[in-house]
Amino acid sequence: MHGFDDEGRQFDAQGNLKNWWTPQDATKFQSRAQCIVEQYAKYTVVDKIKINSKLTLGEDMADLGGMVLAWTAWKVQTTVVKPESRDGFTPEQRFFIGFAQWACENNRPEDLRVQAATDPHSPGKYREWCGGESAGLARPLPVNPAQR
Repeated sequence: MHGFDDEGRQFDAQGNLKNWWTPQDATKFQSRAQCIVEQYAKYTVVDKIKINSKLTLGEDMADLGGMVLAWTAWKVQTTVVKPESRDGFTPEQRFFIGFAQWACENNRPEDLRVQAATDPHSPGKYREWCGGESAGLARPLPVNPAQR
């Protein structure tokens, strides 16, 4: 998914650094990217330190884009064979639970402070929970749906 994030979009199909986007597409991209920047900037890492969402934008976009692609593929696949509910969770809920498990982590506050200043990845607890809203697992991503 990094081919379509804030850095990857700067390369053409041959891997050359080149501005190949139309001005209209670039403007739409920047507008949608700004929506992600604004959302992630609201999340508290530790104490009163917020995510540096301009630093994490590429990873946040890749996480969200990867989740959308995986969700789309899962929906197509499950039209052939419908999974069953298990352990009180619907198949849709189980998809998001499984998808979010890779981002589970337990960090010390000191580590989170350093990460907030230097790491281009958002803390794990913010990397995947946003997508579970459609399966009733997480609070909705509070972004105006018209801006998504």
